[in-house]
Amino acid sequence: MFELVCVTHRGLCADDLPRRVGELCRGGIRRVILREKDLPEEEYEALARQVLAQAGDRVVLHHFPQVCARLGAPRLHLSLGQLEEDPAIRNRVALLGVSIHAPEEAARAQALGADYVTAGHVFATDCKKGLPGRGLPWLEKVVKAVSIPVYAIGGISPDNLAAVARAGAAGACLMSALMTCPHPQTYVEQLRQAVS
Repeated sequence: MFELVCVTHRGLCADDLPRRVGELCRGGIRRVILREKDLPEEEYEALARQVLAQAGDRVVLHHFPQVCARLGAPRLHLSLGQLEEDPAIRNRVALLGVSIHAPEEAARAQALGADYVTAGHVFATDCKKGLPGRGLPWLEKVVKAVSIPVYAIGGISPDNLAAVARAGAAGACLMSALMTCPHPQTYVEQLRQAVS
């Protein structure tokens, strides 16, 4: 089943982030990557507690392996560089995701024990202003480079979700639209219909 993943950005969030995450999950979001990597660790942990209270084991923490341990939430998303610097992180979490930007990076992440990768950016996005998207043929190459799930990220919308699914991605990550849409549950249901 094609999965929809929320990547958070509290700066874009139109309302209370933990509450919005709860609504998104009720609409059908399968996983939430609590990105917020600009926060100091202590503030990140406080926010993580609130988001975990709303979405439980759908929440994947980001960047702070020690917060996973303290909160008993052994799901972590990292950059490839972080994992390469400390490969033993793999043994401290139950689910490990890695951000990659090339097929060979996806293969390295898999070799280091990643359970999934996020691959991007696939389409042009405001998060990477001025940079063209890498495109669907690139996404297909990433998918072929690994046996673990690949989640597309970057410029994902209802208009291109079906094409992302056809390219072989296990799912897609969305940030801006999920943080700003006026009716989170309804919007997620529309996304699900686009790939049903």
